Amino acid sequence: MARVDEFGTELLASVGRRLGKTARLEAYTEVVFKSEKREKASRPDGLIVLRTGGREWRAIIETKVGNNLLNEIQVEEYLKIARANGIDAVITISNQFTREPSAHPCALSLKSNSRVQIFHWSWMYVLTCAEILLTKDAIKDVDQKIILNEFRRFISHESSGIKGFDRMPQEWPEVVRSVSSGAVLSKTSDLLPPVIQAWQQEVRDLSLILSRQLGVHVSQKLPRGTDSKRLAKQHLDTICGHGQLQAILEIPGAASWMPIIVDMKARSISASMSLKAPEDRKSTKARLSWLLRQLGELKRDDILISIQWPGRSQSTVYPWLKLIDDPELASREREHLTPIGFRVTLNKHTGVRFGQVSNFISDLEDLVPKFYLEVGQKLSQWKPPPPPLIQSRATAEDVDREAIQIEAERVAVISDTT
Repeated sequence: MARVDEFGTELLASVGRRLGKTARLEAYTEVVFKSEKREKASRPDGLIVLRTGGREWRAIIETKVGNNLLNEIQVEEYLKIARANGIDAVITISNQFTREPSAHPCALSLKSNSRVQIFHWSWMYVLTCAEILLTKDAIKDVDQKIILNEFRRFISHESSGIKGFDRMPQEWPEVVRSVSSGAVLSKTSDLLPPVIQAWQQEVRDLSLILSRQLGVHVSQKLPRGTDSKRLAKQHLDTICGHGQLQAILEIPGAASWMPIIVDMKARSISASMSLKAPEDRKSTKARLSWLLRQLGELKRDDILISIQWPGRSQSTVYPWLKLIDDPELASREREHLTPIGFRVTLNKHTGVRFGQVSNFISDLEDLVPKFYLEVGQKLSQWKPPPPPLIQSRATAEDVDREAIQIEAERVAVISDTT
């Protein structure tokens, strides 16, 4: 972070710190602090100091690797040390995932008026930042590029202990069996919190996978003001009410957001994107053909096209291949209507694999990138064409004051005559 300018800038931007041209970032390891409760001094893994002009911002770094989880007692102690030493933040790094750096995997008793902030990065997020910068060739200095690549080479080695999210909790099979059998789970069930926590981690890991594949930061789309508790409650309501887990991914530059739905009743996984129907085409066939041309020679039999109709008319769903063979199918029994939108969905029923803690994750992480590769990146929203230049007004002289006055006089004469 201290030696590769763009890397330090990228990571610190995620915790709300901007590195201007005059800023200087320093990094230290195993800094010793006095502790009130322990005889031995506390020694966090690191400390970073950001100096901008006469101002200084400092953060303690605490890391865990492999299957080691962050210790709440230890993190709480570092927060106290930070307060006692005028340090601004504590940043933890581990293989645990959170939806954003301001959300933390530990249940900490933070006071709302605390001046010390707490942030968290997963190791895969740190690796993703390095990967995107190198993929985009965004490191200006050649030596710094070599340093960052060496870091990437080190951290991606299997012996580093860095890994993605690869399995659901042990409660997952039982939850799937209960929902798929028609049982209604209680919101107070002890089975649900571990599943919800795992789902939140997997959504974050999935967004990082797509980020590395696309070379841009993919994020989870959430309503403004959604915190960890509110998000967990939303997932709880969705599981108990619909037997589903849901998330929406936001890909910069893509035609639409990408909703992901995990349906426990059907044991299926789906990814979709939505488009508005083109307004410059009047018939159902013409609007549908606009969509079909975007997907070209796609031959998948698990792609569904949902057609949205105006008013209270229910949407209709057709397999992609059937619409290719017979585009007129969409307008039958709705000859008087024209579509207002389309949703393209890749839906996969995974059977017994759905309830398996590892295979569920591998199937999900296979389906979502595949949907974007074969469908999502081909889709574009309709835009109205630019206004054409009126032929009788092709030059500036055709629309100057005198020309407009002449036209006005001509129209006045016609009006008087009629």
